[in-house]
Amino acid sequence: MGLTQPDFPPVDPATFLQKPFMERLRVLGAHWAEYGFGTQKMVHLIYLAKVLVVYIAAGVSIATLTAGLNPLAVSEWWNEPIVYQKLVLWTVLLETIGFGGSWGPLAGHFKPMTGGLLFWLRPQTIRLPPWPDRVPFTRGDSRTVFDVVLYAAIVVNLIIALVLPAVHTASIDDMVAGNHGLVNPTVLIPYLVMMVILGLRDKVPFIAARAEQYLPAVLFFTVLPFVDMILALKLLIVVVWIGAGISKLGHHFSSVIPPMLSNTPWLGSKVLKRLNYRSFPDDMRTSKLASGTGHILGTLVEVGAPLVLLFSTNRTLTLLAVVLMVAFHAFIFSTFPLAVPLEWNVLFAFTTVFLFWGFPAWDGYAVTDTTMPWVLGLIVAGLLFFPVLGNLRPDLVSFLPSMRQYAGNWASASWAFAPGAEEKLNQHVVRGSLNTKTQLMADFPEDVADVVMHQMMAWRSMHSQGRGLFSVQMRHLGDDRLNSYTLREAEFACNSLVAFNFGDGHLHDTRMIEALQRRCQFEPGEFTVVWVESQPIHRGTQDYLIMDAALGVVERGRWNVREAVDTQPWLPDGPISIDVTWRRDFGNGRSGIDAYTAVDQADSVRTTAPRTGDFTVGVPATAEAGE
Repeated sequence: MGLTQPDFPPVDPATFLQKPFMERLRVLGAHWAEYGFGTQKMVHLIYLAKVLVVYIAAGVSIATLTAGLNPLAVSEWWNEPIVYQKLVLWTVLLETIGFGGSWGPLAGHFKPMTGGLLFWLRPQTIRLPPWPDRVPFTRGDSRTVFDVVLYAAIVVNLIIALVLPAVHTASIDDMVAGNHGLVNPTVLIPYLVMMVILGLRDKVPFIAARAEQYLPAVLFFTVLPFVDMILALKLLIVVVWIGAGISKLGHHFSSVIPPMLSNTPWLGSKVLKRLNYRSFPDDMRTSKLASGTGHILGTLVEVGAPLVLLFSTNRTLTLLAVVLMVAFHAFIFSTFPLAVPLEWNVLFAFTTVFLFWGFPAWDGYAVTDTTMPWVLGLIVAGLLFFPVLGNLRPDLVSFLPSMRQYAGNWASASWAFAPGAEEKLNQHVVRGSLNTKTQLMADFPEDVADVVMHQMMAWRSMHSQGRGLFSVQMRHLGDDRLNSYTLREAEFACNSLVAFNFGDGHLHDTRMIEALQRRCQFEPGEFTVVWVESQPIHRGTQDYLIMDAALGVVERGRWNVREAVDTQPWLPDGPISIDVTWRRDFGNGRSGIDAYTAVDQADSVRTTAPRTGDFTVGVPATAEAGE
C-alpha cells in the first residue's frame, strides 16, 4: 500500500454490483488476504500521531505536571501511583468523548472521524437502555436534555479529577516514601454514581467508556487503602487477560488470526500473509500454522504469563513475564485491529510494568499481603461474575464484560435493504454523521464507495459467524434479492447510527432495529436483519434470528459452529445447515420474506409479531406467531 493511495481491489467499480453477491465476497476476500483493508499508510500515521501526541504526550504531561513532576524525567514518575491513576482517568476521558477505540476510518468513521460527543451531546439521537422494561425512568430510545447534561457532567467530572492536586493518606505514606499522593477520592464518587445512571439510561456510551474495566479501577482508587488498591488492580488486569485467553479456546479464534494479520500495515509480504490460509486463494480457511501460532502466542501467553505475574516472587521470572506481556500488547497495537483499541493496549502495557515491576510481590505487594482478605475475596468474585455469566449466557452480557476480546466469538449481524431503502436512515435518524457509504461519497464516486462497503462484508465472511449470517441471508432472501438488495456489515452501520460499536452485536440488537423503525417506518421487506448471538462456552451452536424492521422477528434458529468454521467464506457449496426452531406463520403456509408482498402492512399482522426484546429459542418451526 502507498502513503497516500490505497490498494484498491482488482475490480471494475462500474460493474461490480452486477456480479452475484457471494462472488463479490470471494474476490474481495482474496484481496483482503493479501492487502487487508488496503488502507493507505497515511491513515495509520494519523492513528500513530493521535496516540503519540494526544494520548501519550498530552496524557503524561497532564498526569505529571498536575502532580508536581517533570514529564521528561521518566525515571521519577513511572511508578508514581498518582501518575498511573491520572493516566487511567485520561484514557477514560478519551474513550468517553469518542477519541479512543472505535475511532476513525478503520472503525467506519470517515467524515467525521469522531463519533462520541458529536452524538451524546445532541438531543434526540438514539439512546439504548439495557433494561427499559425493568428499570424505572429508563424507557424510550431518544436522548433527552437530561441525558446530555448527565454525559456532559461526567466529562467535566473527569477533567476536574485530572487537574485537582493530590491528597495524601496514611496507607500510601506508610508504604511509599516520598510519594506524590493520590487522586482525591472524593471527586471520583460523583463519577461512579453518574456512570451507573448513564449505563442504565444508555448502554452505548457506558460500554464506549470501557466501564467493564475502568469502572472497577476507579472504584478501587476510591474505596481501598493503598496496598489493597494495588492488589485489586493486579487482580483486575489478570482477570481481563485470563478471561480473554480462555475465550480463545473455542473454534472461532483461529478465524480471527488470518484477516487480522492480513490487515497489519508493516507485514508487506504476500507470501507470509498467504501462509495464514490453507491454500490461497482456493482454500481460505485458517492454516494450521496460523492457528497453532495464534494459540501459542495468544491463548497460552494470555493465560500463563498473568499467573506468573500474579504469584511469582522470582525477579527474573517476573521480569520475563512483564516483557512478554508488554510485547503482547505492542504486537496487537501494531496490527491496527478494526476496532482500533490502540490506547487500551498502550495503557495495558504500561500497567504491566507499573503494577508488577513497580510494586512486585516480593516487596509487600503479593496477594497474601492484603490487609482485608475478605474484601479481596469479594473483589475476586465480583471480577469473575460477568466473565462466567457471559460465557454461559452470552445473551445476558456483552462480550466486553465477558472478557472475550479478540476471541472471534461475537454477537454479529448482517443488514439487507431493498433498493433505495437505506437512504431512509439519512433522512430520519438524528445523529452526528450520515451513513458510512454517504461519508465515503464525499471523496469517492458512488460505485467506489460500494466496493469499500463490500470489503467490510468480505472481512466478516472470513470469520465463522459471517458464514452463518450469509448462509441465513442466502436461504431467506433467495438469489434474486440477495444479489439485488443492499447488504451491510452491521458493526460499521451501527457506528454511524449510535457513534460506537467495537464489534458488540448487543448494540444493534432488536431494540436498536425497533428504534430505527420508529423513526424510518420501513415497509415490510425493506429492511431485514439476520442477527446471531455469541456461542455459549458449553454448547457447539449459535442462535440466530431474522427480523423484518416492519414486522418484527420472523424466524429463530441455530447453526453448528464447527460447520461454519469448516466452510469457505464465499460458501461455494451453498449455505451451511440451519436448524430452524421457530418460524412466524403469515397464513396459508407463507413465511419469511416470500410473504411480505401479501402482508400489505396489515396492522393485525404487525401486532402478532413476537416481542423482539426476547431471544428465547426452542419454539417449534411450525408454531404460529404469538404462541
